[in-house]
Amino acid sequence: MKSKNSARVLIIDDDTGVLQAAKLYLKQHIEFVDINDNPEAVISGLKADQYDVIFLDMNFTRDVTSGEEGFYFLKKIKTIDPSIEVILITAYGDVELAVRAIKEGAADFIIKPWQNEKLLATVGSAVNLNRAKNKIKTLQSQKEQLIENINKPFYNMLGNSESIKEVINMIKKVSKTDANVLITGENGTGKELVFRAIHRESNRSNEPFISVDMGAVSDTIFESELFGHIKGSFTDAIKDRIGHFEVASGGTLFLDEIGNLPLPLQAKILRVLETREVRRLGSHKSIPIDIRLISATNIDIRQMVKENKFREDLLYRINTIEIQVPPLRDREQDIILLAEIFLKQFCLKYKKPEKNLSTETKIEFLNYRWPGNVRELKHSTERAVIMSENDILNPDDFFFSSKEEYVNFDDLDLGNTEKKMILKALKKHQNNISKTAIELGLSRPALYRRIEKFNIALS
Repeated sequence: MKSKNSARVLIIDDDTGVLQAAKLYLKQHIEFVDINDNPEAVISGLKADQYDVIFLDMNFTRDVTSGEEGFYFLKKIKTIDPSIEVILITAYGDVELAVRAIKEGAADFIIKPWQNEKLLATVGSAVNLNRAKNKIKTLQSQKEQLIENINKPFYNMLGNSESIKEVINMIKKVSKTDANVLITGENGTGKELVFRAIHRESNRSNEPFISVDMGAVSDTIFESELFGHIKGSFTDAIKDRIGHFEVASGGTLFLDEIGNLPLPLQAKILRVLETREVRRLGSHKSIPIDIRLISATNIDIRQMVKENKFREDLLYRINTIEIQVPPLRDREQDIILLAEIFLKQFCLKYKKPEKNLSTETKIEFLNYRWPGNVRELKHSTERAVIMSENDILNPDDFFFSSKEEYVNFDDLDLGNTEKKMILKALKKHQNNISKTAIELGLSRPALYRRIEKFNIALS
């Protein structure tokens, strides 16, 4: 037996006989068919995303044949949800009326009495048109977000240390699976590089990969950003928006700084991972998704579970495999290698003569604790290339935090260390947020969240 079309169809006509006959026939082929003889009542209660196709009679008042009522209700429907395909029906059709119907947004025009086969074919065409439009919207959103991701700077994972070789080995093992991965490590260690490497080597490499900084998504727009929304679902919702989960469907979704999620929002993420479907804000329709989830955090997430700040069931969902990215201070033999690679890249980028590290600088690099890890090394090297006129770079050409701060680095509170770095950078740039964010390797929203977190006053 042939399965029914899953479309949602509504028929509005003042002739109850027509309604019952159409419903009886279409229910054999269409999953959801509603009927109603009162257009005012239907439209006043109509919600966006409620129907795929609406058959709308053009005349509801006795002895009126102009079709103006149909055009009036067509406009109302399209205002509520432009994605609904409306098919106008009437017993008084002509070519001019049909042309006007199409111009004003109708998908088709059908004349009573119709043949059942014609009715079914018209529904099928409208449903296909509706799905094609939705597919185009999804592809456009994917294109916009893919361009944004592709334009982000990316450096290959490099190094000869055993710790980084172990990370690369784990990437090779998990890439070809669909297992959810949790990447842990301090700020600046390269957790996003691990995510991108996993996606690049995966079976989903030709599908979307979407990166979301959870630390930069405020609670108020969380559902809209992650799950999407429909037009009119809140004050600023002037058009439909497809959320990150839906855009990433078929590919990989990376949730960075997942440890920053408040408990109520953790529950929403958990529901999506359990049901494998999302519901856009303001919609009642569930949309199936197929994603490979990779998450990252610089927080001790197991300690958060003990303190009831992170859901244990969510941790199990995101943590099929855990990859710990080592801090740069534990990759001593990689420090000079990475610095010299960055030197070549930035000399080429800024059209500078080739520069090298002095012996004193190499010693300083090996003794320094690199609290900002690879990110700090990269930015320090870039600044030195830009600012120094010398071919040999000495320690004075680099920005180092005072060594006293890091003598007992392992005993320091990581949050306190991060606060000191932010304060130092803010002071250096006279509270210029853009310049401070660039130096710290953060986005402006992420920096603002940290300023609020550490209660830093901006004079």
